[in-house]
Amino acid sequence: MKSVLIANRGEIAVRIIRACKDHGLKSIAVYSDEDRGAIHTLSADAAYSLNGLTAAQTYLNIEKIINVAKESGADAIHPGYGFLSENANFAQAVVDAGLIWIGPSPEAIRLLGDKVSARKIAAKVGAPLVAGTADPVDGHEEVTAFAKEYGLPVAIKAAHGGGGRGLKIARTMEEIPELFDSAVREAIAGFGRGECFVERYLDRPRHVETQVLVDSFGDAVVISSRDCSLQRRHQKLVEEAPAPFLTDAQNAELYRSSKAIMKEAGYVGAGTCEFLVGLDGTISFLEVNTRLQVEHPVSEEITGIDLVREQFRIAMGEHLGYEDPVIRGHSMEFRINGEDPGRSFLPAPGRITEWRLPSGPGVRVDAGFKSGDTIGGNFDSLLAKLIITGNSRAQVIERARRALAEFHIGGLATALPFHRAILEDPAFTEDFKVYTSYIENEFVNEIPVFGKSGVHLPSHAASEHFVAEVNGHRFDVVLHAPEPIHKRHRAKKGMSGLVTGDGLTSPMQGTVVKIAAGEGDFVEIGDLVIVLEAMKMEQPLMAHKSGIVTNLVAIIGENVLNGARLCDIIDA
Repeated sequence: MKSVLIANRGEIAVRIIRACKDHGLKSIAVYSDEDRGAIHTLSADAAYSLNGLTAAQTYLNIEKIINVAKESGADAIHPGYGFLSENANFAQAVVDAGLIWIGPSPEAIRLLGDKVSARKIAAKVGAPLVAGTADPVDGHEEVTAFAKEYGLPVAIKAAHGGGGRGLKIARTMEEIPELFDSAVREAIAGFGRGECFVERYLDRPRHVETQVLVDSFGDAVVISSRDCSLQRRHQKLVEEAPAPFLTDAQNAELYRSSKAIMKEAGYVGAGTCEFLVGLDGTISFLEVNTRLQVEHPVSEEITGIDLVREQFRIAMGEHLGYEDPVIRGHSMEFRINGEDPGRSFLPAPGRITEWRLPSGPGVRVDAGFKSGDTIGGNFDSLLAKLIITGNSRAQVIERARRALAEFHIGGLATALPFHRAILEDPAFTEDFKVYTSYIENEFVNEIPVFGKSGVHLPSHAASEHFVAEVNGHRFDVVLHAPEPIHKRHRAKKGMSGLVTGDGLTSPMQGTVVKIAAGEGDFVEIGDLVIVLEAMKMEQPLMAHKSGIVTNLVAIIGENVLNGARLCDIIDA
């Protein structure tokens, strides 16, 4: 293996390019029209256009990527994470083209990438499991039947998904039909397949996982455990290694069952076994991610092992040559996403006007963007990862506070204010009472909304933006008003959308994927009206008042801008 095509973009493409340089391999990048001047295209030894704008036209286009690999003379393909990284058909196409696939076999991806068959493998080797359906369900009626038998809440999960997409938690019987439909839509949009299964959902669980490496000789090691409990919309925001506050017995079970699952599946390569840990300490197998994880750097930092280079070694048929490594110190990763934590982490595309990175002891930044780059809505919102390492969890928290204070990104909303806030929350820093839906349910979010022209608006206030001229001078004016009662009611119910009188406007740039209430329909406050999708996640817009839907301009499949008026709801 002498040259590697990286079938990805952003920070993970840059990460793999650096590993190629360290390993003496030629790196070959691919890019969409939007990414023509991106860091990964400039960092690689060669770069080829995929001639398209959307994911479907570019990073999800198997034929184009294989053709570029042949044209460029690549020996191998590394898929990174997301996109085609867990697509067995892509892995098979790479192999059929005579190229080295840097990942598990297509058969292993099918076995473990399908969450239903993964559960069967986990059960066979005695891994801990909660109740779930043996096969994908055919409709929401089967989900309801399962909930009646095993109780609420239940998790509706895309069988071929990952990263929180296609995962919905139903806490009432009434919401099951819509949540099932939403899970199917997200699964199809994100992974091209809509099959979903159901399992009993552990309430307020921690998310704990193991980083596993398996060579072609059947030797398996666990590099480290990780905790990834701080999430929004079931997507991780903060990860750390090793997973803190677990017993020796829990750690031993995580290591044992992870290796057993991988060996039973005939897995070769890097992969992650994910588990939920209940309040009572109960462990339940969740899924296997048959790829490199976004959070892999924290495992690297506490072991000194370069996981991407280990992927290269395994793909070239080398022995691992070591046992489970000794853990030294602690490490945390903070995902710096382009989203507004003051507006329930809504995606926030825009242009980066300032980009100042932190430095100092224990600081690592994996980034795929720079000042001047425009972040669109076609791809994931991850801009960079801040990885902090120290000799203890307490030292990591101290260093993270300093590094986050140094980190500045201008021009668009980012998750930085959330990370600064969570490091002042005792539930995370001291008591560790966080769980997978802690942010939605208990985190006191007083983070200001990222406003227009750099103005930050309090999240508890409604606002309107005006331009005024006085004696020939132009002024930008922002009017603040107390939050309307109907908006507070809406927020308590976890709903989204912006309200201006009768109008329901889009809280973000996105694509309309569903219209639940048509022109002339009567809706109650809190009823679903429209569903938007941006950066691969769905955002429901609920009725802010009871009334009749009029002036409906939203059209399924069309893109809408942040603040666009989608319909009115007038008094009946």
